[in-house]
Amino acid sequence: QVQLIESGGGSVQAGGSLRLSCAASGRLFSTTAMGWFRQAPGKEREFVAATTWGGSTIYYADSVKGRFTIARDNTKNTVYLQMNSLNPEDTAVYYCAQNTFITKSRPWDFWGQGTQVTVSS
Repeated sequence: QVQLIESGGGSVQAGGSLRLSCAASGRLFSTTAMGWFRQAPGKEREFVAATTWGGSTIYYADSVKGRFTIARDNTKNTVYLQMNSLNPEDTAVYYCAQNTFITKSRPWDFWGQGTQVTVSS
């Protein structure tokens, strides 16, 4: 059973930074994909960033390119989302997800419980 435990959400002013963490249980293969999605109030859940566990492929949504960075720590089975230059449009519940292959679209196999990120102007 895969478990994804997120942490690191919170409130920040526009222009600030936050780092989200997602600790994954179970064995991860080089092709296993770890990703982040977000859902703002009244909107569909959308793709943010993803990486293969081996690091060979990384995807970003256009809206976060140059501001967000996805990274992984293989020794801790943890994937991170470093978010810089945050703006109010980044306010959402952020979800960590795991899939057998990397893709920008849903559905993914496993999801975390979500962590709230609020950016004030």
